[in-house]
Amino acid sequence: MEGRVHIFDHPLIQHKLSIMRDVNTGTKEFRELLDEISMLMVYEITRDLPTEEIEVETPVARMKTRVLAGRPIGIIPILRAGLGMVDGIQRLIPNAKVGHIGLYRDPLTLQPVEYYCKLPADAEQRFLFVLDPMLATGGSASAAISFIKQRNCHNISLVNLIAAPEGIKRIQNDHPDVDIYVAALDEKLNEHGYIVPGLGDAGDRLFGTK
Repeated sequence: MEGRVHIFDHPLIQHKLSIMRDVNTGTKEFRELLDEISMLMVYEITRDLPTEEIEVETPVARMKTRVLAGRPIGIIPILRAGLGMVDGIQRLIPNAKVGHIGLYRDPLTLQPVEYYCKLPADAEQRFLFVLDPMLATGGSASAAISFIKQRNCHNISLVNLIAAPEGIKRIQNDHPDVDIYVAALDEKLNEHGYIVPGLGDAGDRLFGTK
């Protein structure tokens, strides 16, 4: 069974993403837009979270109402570009715990190597959202999910801004239990592994390093 792919067509998300794609959008605005889109996406992603009934007393009367129940949430940005998605999500879910995972590509084997992984102590008990703005080949995201699973975590979803079909296929092949949430599914990868039309290197545009 392949994980489900959810593509968000909300007008606000699409509007903000269009501005991010523009080559003339600067670092400050790019960072703010990524923050805003991440918050809008997680609002949609959490639509089906379980709730339970409680009783509260308002200034007027007692009433029965609903609050979140079940597993808490953890967010795991893939360094470095995934960091740009954290604050927006935490504003919406302030109790979410944050882990971090860092990867580099071995120059000889070309395989992703984990150089840093710090997860919440109770990560295996949480719904985990792995964050990375771009899902290109899918190699890094697949490796990150594998490293997280090695730590006995299995309630995992992948959250990306833009994905290429090649990246979607890689995650579905390697991790059929992982749902993928994206704001846009683009056309393809070019010969350099960049998403077309994409928005360039998200990390460089986010941190102003190019």
